[in-house]
Amino acid sequence: MIPARPIPVIFGLVLSCLMSLLISGVSTLRSAGLIDGFFGIWMGAWLPSWIIAFPVVLVVAPLARRIVSNLAKPAPKPAEGERR
Repeated sequence: MIPARPIPVIFGLVLSCLMSLLISGVSTLRSAGLIDGFFGIWMGAWLPSWIIAFPVVLVVAPLARRIVSNLAKPAPKPAEGERR
């Protein structure tokens, strides 16, 4: 098991990896088409994208959580004596 402390960083690593992989793949496919060497071009586009995406996710994720929590209604408090 992974200790709880590095979970936000590991989550950012996985999220940035998957998102940059998918988006660079779509962008490469749209710009180059499905050609010979597509995979190499895609990986060449993905790595620099991920190098940028990983630190951005680490910085932006707390901001996004704060924005979303401000948009969400607080959960109603249970009446006294009522169980949750």
